[in-house]
Amino acid sequence: MKGLHELKARQIAVKVQRREFSAAEVAQAACDRLEQINPLLNAFVAYDRAWVEAEAATIDRRVAAGAALPLAGVPFSVKDNLWLGGFPATFGSLTTAGFIAPRDSWCVARLRELGAVPLGITACSEFACKGITQTPRYGITRNPWDLERTPGGSSGGAVAAIAAGIGPIALATDAGGSTRRPAAHTGLVGFKPTLGLVPNPWGFDDPNHLLSVIGQLARDVEDTALMVDALAGFDPLDPLSSPHFASVNTGAALKSATGALRVAYAPDLGCGFAIDDDVAAALERAVLQLEGSGWQIERAAPDWPKGGGEYPLLALQQAELAAMYGAVFRSERELLDPDIAAQIELGIALPGTRIAEVLLLRDKLSTAYAAFFQRFDLLVTLTSPVEAWAVGALGPTTIGGKPAGARGHAGFTPLFNYAGAPAISIPCGTGRNGLPIGMQIAGPRFSDALVLRAAWHAEQTLGLDLRSPLLRRP
Repeated sequence: MKGLHELKARQIAVKVQRREFSAAEVAQAACDRLEQINPLLNAFVAYDRAWVEAEAATIDRRVAAGAALPLAGVPFSVKDNLWLGGFPATFGSLTTAGFIAPRDSWCVARLRELGAVPLGITACSEFACKGITQTPRYGITRNPWDLERTPGGSSGGAVAAIAAGIGPIALATDAGGSTRRPAAHTGLVGFKPTLGLVPNPWGFDDPNHLLSVIGQLARDVEDTALMVDALAGFDPLDPLSSPHFASVNTGAALKSATGALRVAYAPDLGCGFAIDDDVAAALERAVLQLEGSGWQIERAAPDWPKGGGEYPLLALQQAELAAMYGAVFRSERELLDPDIAAQIELGIALPGTRIAEVLLLRDKLSTAYAAFFQRFDLLVTLTSPVEAWAVGALGPTTIGGKPAGARGHAGFTPLFNYAGAPAISIPCGTGRNGLPIGMQIAGPRFSDALVLRAAWHAEQTLGLDLRSPLLRRP
């Protein structure tokens, strides 16, 4: 179906619900595109065309029977650390060989209930603990903007698919930026909601379970809000879930006026993070446009405690990886991504007192962040300080003309996970190589609707049309 790959999720749902075209036709077009484009990207790692078409036929029967399905026929993808019942679920690892998901993850089940059609499973880094998407199991996932560059990680397959026109939305996860940074590197919108907003009561054990959320990926803010409202809910089996989340409705006021917001602007997030000059300039231009549209913006940053900065809670991930996979590390280390094995080795060596110190630091970070929002409503900063870099490298070797560590590209996102707060990445321009750059808008806990509303207004003001070369391909 010509041009269908560029339609938004909400457009597809309305047309299928009105029976202007069928869910089966949408699925056939999406499968055709997947089979055409995925060999270039390695975005999908599990896919069954016959299953997808049968699922779509079920949606058409439900629509014909009069069911009101807000996501009727909308194709979506499932990150490989979530479950699609009956499909392989590998967590990007050789250690999970032969495992078949016994049921859908909660978020997958909810989207299917509302009429969406899963296309398959997208690649993620091993155990979703790495900033690029490259694994011993599946190899390299590539960026639709430039096939010699990474889409980032750990949700690299999910963003590569959407940015290339293989489905308009995707389920991801975010424990330190794994939804937002890949979105920034591929010209998409990526949202990390308040911790617990989307229940995740069953599935793989998560080595970042105190920080990780179900993230939403789309090509614009309105489709992102549609996903958030579909997924927000309560499940008592998830200890991070709350009945409060069952009443969340971000779409109701998405396009209403934001009012006189107090907006802080922190280019380096108050941490002295290095930034490439072209990226800093793109963000500055975007902020000036927002000011010109009436936003009241003041340069300010949270007063982070000593020890805050570039991934200060990384020890938690290392320790949990060691607890979960230490036995594999000792007996079959060759099965592990060497970078993940190195994290496990560090985790094994960590004393319990260090973990206690890190947990105390998390409380201080969260308190400092909450205190900042006694003065402000929103915070604007970068999502990543660089454009996407070459495949095969953990990160760029330099940032802002200075040597960069393996996580130098990743410091702008995890502090919002530590605070349990909502943050969104939207495109704000391009860099010297013509690749997308992301601006991050964040707020205090439970301000998901406000963050999305501000992001929608910012999107309209900036007026960008960032489509990858593969998305433009018919």
